[in-house]
Amino acid sequence: MKLRVGRKGYIVLPKAVREAVGIDEGDEVIVEIRDGILLKPARKVDTVRLLEALRSHVKVLKKIAGRREPIPGELSRVSLEEEFED
Repeated sequence: MKLRVGRKGYIVLPKAVREAVGIDEGDEVIVEIRDGILLKPARKVDTVRLLEALRSHVKVLKKIAGRREPIPGELSRVSLEEEFED
């Protein structure tokens, strides 16, 4: 896709491109210079979802912390990484 650079260096991203990558008006983007220019949306952090996931994780850890040793396999279900995958 070819885009034209305006007088002040502006590039207008077509609506289809913005929708495809989830960029809305006012969003921030990251610009990386490589062999060319890479433009990608900055990740948004949903703080409400983050807090809910952390609270849930703390509840699980509190249940486990009350015992001397975890039940075999119990900790395999505890992973913050899984909670934030899209």
